[in-house]
Amino acid sequence: MKVMKFGGTSVASAQRIRHVADLITATDEPKVVVLSAMAGTTNALVEIGRQLMAHHRHEALTILTKLKRKYEEETRLLFSDAKSYDKAWTLVNETFFFLEQICYAETFTLFDEKKILARGELLSTAMMLRHLADRGVHAVGLPALEYMRTDKQAEPDEAFIERHLRRLISHAPQGTRLFITEGYICRNAFGDIDNLQRGGSDYTATLVGAALVADEIQIWTDIDGMHNNDPRYVDATSPVRRLHFEEASELAYFGAKILHPTCIQPAKKRSIPVRLLNTLAPEAPGTLISLDTDKDMIKAVAAKDGITMVRIRSNHQLTHWSFMGKVFSLFEHHCIPIDMIASTEASVSLTVERPALPESLRSGLCQLGTIEEEHDLTIVCVVGDLEWENVGFEAQILNALSEIPVRMISYGGSDYNLTVLVGAEDKRRTLLALSDHLFRRSS
Repeated sequence: MKVMKFGGTSVASAQRIRHVADLITATDEPKVVVLSAMAGTTNALVEIGRQLMAHHRHEALTILTKLKRKYEEETRLLFSDAKSYDKAWTLVNETFFFLEQICYAETFTLFDEKKILARGELLSTAMMLRHLADRGVHAVGLPALEYMRTDKQAEPDEAFIERHLRRLISHAPQGTRLFITEGYICRNAFGDIDNLQRGGSDYTATLVGAALVADEIQIWTDIDGMHNNDPRYVDATSPVRRLHFEEASELAYFGAKILHPTCIQPAKKRSIPVRLLNTLAPEAPGTLISLDTDKDMIKAVAAKDGITMVRIRSNHQLTHWSFMGKVFSLFEHHCIPIDMIASTEASVSLTVERPALPESLRSGLCQLGTIEEEHDLTIVCVVGDLEWENVGFEAQILNALSEIPVRMISYGGSDYNLTVLVGAEDKRRTLLALSDHLFRRSS
């Protein structure tokens, strides 16, 4: 069994939907296909919800009308036969009728907002199933709202997902080898329509793959894998062909936008390879993420913006261990994760991904000592086989940064990365220096 997930750009038009249909029917192996909403749809639905929350019904209906026209046009292009178009548009129009009814309702709640957001993925699967039927391809829909559920902590209920997903598949007609399901959407622990938020459809794909113990999970986007640097700042980047799960997770966490770090975990638990592929260039090998990776190499660089550094100097009223314990307890109480840490006996410096600290947290820290904050910083993460035995890699990285002011360095927390903190104004220079020093000179 293979799981194939296609993002919004992959199903952005009638032409793209046809191309995805070609890809998923190219082989006869059993597969589950996870679809995102058509590109631009979720943003439009979010804006409709925002307007309705603000009681701007007219503005919401204007956005909805524009979205409906887009779908009507793509449906006509996808279903050229009049009879097929009528069947498809009946399905699509049901969704827009539902959305119109919500727009005209007297009240609008957060529950309604979640219902609105779910419609994009439901539209994609309806259109794909109808298109496959026109091709004479037998495919079965797996309604995500019947098996994808989160628990009371808003985390995926993996036991529930596996049990109900396997039940749905077992009830499919004998010989079914192609299943279509929605990404992103789910029900929460109370049975209400909700979504997976972090990682969206990618998360659905890895949860489905883990539940079915798939042979491989494929994430199809519009770029050919995870690149060794950010192509928005560095020319001539290249895809990394093989990554360890930990390497991919570090890159994703520290800024590589192609994948959310949370998405890796279900696949890692079951040791299921994840392959990142390009819908527009399906022949490209992409990036394979697994337990097997290239050793003795620096693989890639990623950057994360919007970082604040906080330095807390102890007032010496507490022992060293009590001081540290109280600092981290305050961050835990405010549910704020920490990215980087450097400490001495009397002070600790750390970074958080937010423009500033909440005043209540700052007040608590001030009781422990003096506080300094520095804003508008960037974390740059270098990922590869950085086990301590591989002497020299750390020196290569720091030599590349010899002319760049570095605020903080973190190394040793993982065998796979070294991270540095620089000013946002030095981000581009840092990425270019690392690319030139680590990749171009060795190529």
